[in-house]
Amino acid sequence: MLYRLLFSLLYLLSLLPLRLLYVVSDGLFLLVFYVVRYRRRLVHRNMSDAFPDRSPAEILRTEKLFYRWLCDYMVETVKMLSMSERQMRRRMTFVGVDAVNRCVDEGQSVALYLGHYCNWEWITSIPLHLSPNAWGGQIYHVLENKAMDRLFLRLRQRWHSTCIPMAETLRRMVAFRQKGQPVVVGYIGDQVPFWNNIHHWCQFLNHDTPVLTGTERLVRRLGHAAFYLHITRPRRGYYVCEFQLITRQPQQLKEFELTDIYFSRLEQDIVAAPQYWLWTHNRWKRTREEFNLRLDPKTGKVSLDSLEKIKQRRREHDGPL
Repeated sequence: MLYRLLFSLLYLLSLLPLRLLYVVSDGLFLLVFYVVRYRRRLVHRNMSDAFPDRSPAEILRTEKLFYRWLCDYMVETVKMLSMSERQMRRRMTFVGVDAVNRCVDEGQSVALYLGHYCNWEWITSIPLHLSPNAWGGQIYHVLENKAMDRLFLRLRQRWHSTCIPMAETLRRMVAFRQKGQPVVVGYIGDQVPFWNNIHHWCQFLNHDTPVLTGTERLVRRLGHAAFYLHITRPRRGYYVCEFQLITRQPQQLKEFELTDIYFSRLEQDIVAAPQYWLWTHNRWKRTREEFNLRLDPKTGKVSLDSLEKIKQRRREHDGPL
């Protein structure tokens, strides 16, 4: 019932023309930025640490631009509930899709690297432009709220794209390979990895950053072509996504090189237009110092206990820290 109520209300809202939804977004910005102050401290800290050479005035200006875009992202996502295919094709443009289709037609699956940058929900319309030989989808994190999870599944699968739960990624990709079915799958890789999934660190936005490497391991193992999605927003309500080939032979790259290339390109996009990245993520909550405390050098395993328990255990075995 909660899902039906939520869907009905948002669907009615989505029937408004986008220009009127942007009026709603403008009002929402005033509420979120000045009244609710949603994660303002976290966003300010993230931006200030990422751009230490920028003045407080520049940081504040970027914060406001970010929150304005975040509210636009919300109404643009709602609009997907009733947006026509023609309107989506006009507002979400893809450049270089021929290179992806060439891989598919030659029997090679494709991994698409992207971040929480610009409107990643509209990126799910990629299957509208793919070769009929391709199966299109994206990896997603199952939401705890069942009504919201069902709603976002409906949104993200409107354009013939299938959502694959993160825990099923390897099994599903291997199954497609055994069937000889080439796939085009999107991976958002800028999330924070769990402690026991940290295998690599890179310099990203002026931080020593733990990064997810599961996509690279899968791509190398299955021999998928890897593309980076370079996304821009030329004006309000319009996005352009360019497919940039990284490699068709991932096995020839060094370990973690593919991951480093992805984060380097994402960083370039963020530096160029920082207002379009999701700064409300607590992206750097895991530090290398704490990781080293959690890591047992004898077993190579990372403890998931509370930090206080780990420190106490270290004091008992090794003396004062």
